[in-house]
Amino acid sequence: MDRVALRGLRARGHHGVFDHERAEGQTFVVDLVLGLDTRPAAAADDLTLTVHYGIVAEEVVAVVSGEPVDLIETLAQRIADRCLAHEAVQEVEVTVHKPNAPITVPFDDVTVTITRRRT
Repeated sequence: MDRVALRGLRARGHHGVFDHERAEGQTFVVDLVLGLDTRPAAAADDLTLTVHYGIVAEEVVAVVSGEPVDLIETLAQRIADRCLAHEAVQEVEVTVHKPNAPITVPFDDVTVTITRRRT
């Protein structure tokens, strides 16, 4: 399976279990690896036979900036579902970064990574 990766997609969202996270919001960062067969698109040089990563990027940003959820695990699942709605995409790895998570000790990042496949 071939891979198309999008790294560092940024959007402001209001996800989290604390009231201040919901009220103030914060920046989330998303990395995607889309699994698909790019051979038909490459042979025909035809965008319609692959995934349009610009559209995927816009959709992911809309999910992140959309309806709030408590858990970044839930957010990652919603992003995966959106990616798998594209016909060419057979699997997706989604990493959601929450670099401003409310943690009381020094840290660099919090991430959740999930992999989902078309059933």
